[in-house]
Amino acid sequence: MTERLSFKDMCARFDVTPRTLRYYEYIELLSPMKDGRARYYGPRELARMKLILRGRRFGFSLEEIRQWLLLYDQKGTREQYQVWVDMADRQLEVLARQRVELDASIADLRALRDETAESLRHGSLPDTD
Repeated sequence: MTERLSFKDMCARFDVTPRTLRYYEYIELLSPMKDGRARYYGPRELARMKLILRGRRFGFSLEEIRQWLLLYDQKGTREQYQVWVDMADRQLEVLARQRVELDASIADLRALRDETAESLRHGSLPDTD
């Protein structure tokens, strides 16, 4: 028997809010089965949710993820994989640039903190009273 999760169970499984899950459905990232007002998420939706969350963790926009997921239905696995490699290459460049910027910010903050701590230890701060 295939696994089906309720709306509440899906939120708990992936640690997302109900609002997030409804939004993913609204923008057509997920298409749960419906029985009246109840929603049920099968293996396809579970797999898609894993991909969505992984893509978000890597910094992809929801629209990029949505377009990538659409490729599977439109052009198949091979095309989807090729696009994924291209997207990953671009995102790796973005993340590398962000790392350089973060390293510079950390170094600047550390230097300023050390300079300020040194001034405090030596009492060389200007008196503002």
